Amino acid sequence: MQINYLTHYYSLDNEPFQSLSALLEQDALRIMAELADDTPYGERFQDPAGYLKKRKATEKWVREAFTAKGGIPVDHYPIPMVLGSSKWMEKAAPDPDKHSEIHIPLSVFTEKDVSFTYPDSMISHWFSLEKPPEYYIPGLHGVVFTMPEILELVEEKGLPEEDWDTNLPPHLAPYIEAQVWNHKLLANLDTRSGYQH
Repeated sequence: MQINYLTHYYSLDNEPFQSLSALLEQDALRIMAELADDTPYGERFQDPAGYLKKRKATEKWVREAFTAKGGIPVDHYPIPMVLGSSKWMEKAAPDPDKHSEIHIPLSVFTEKDVSFTYPDSMISHWFSLEKPPEYYIPGLHGVVFTMPEILELVEEKGLPEEDWDTNLPPHLAPYIEAQVWNHKLLANLDTRSGYQH
């Protein structure tokens, strides 16, 4: 299977390519408190301070591991996306009427710009630290993949939501996450030119 695009999911209430990591801590905590609920999307924000601490630790881990593999993160935090597309993300959207997405060809990036994890980087990091026996898969969890590595994996196994026996519980996203570390490439995109769907 060949996948040649990333998908950025966002709400029409906001501009695309935003991140909590770009905000002052007090502003990030306030927004998370507003978004917290019992849905798969909002439950992660029920402990805003705890979530933010884990998020920063995860981003530091991904950045360091990506750099060790030859990546060149231009920015201090990534913009998260999905390799291919994700039915889980579409289903988990808190307000379907405001759900939007942008498909971006992988050709926009080089392998120095984007890292990948399976699944979501925070889940992958958590699994690698605690190794829950019912979910932990060595070689997949706790690994930061380069673009060639993840494309080779997908060519061999397909996409997790479609082809893998992921054994993840329903509230954990089973997609492959992409972390874009060069925001300038996103700022230069004209989302009106056919990327937006």
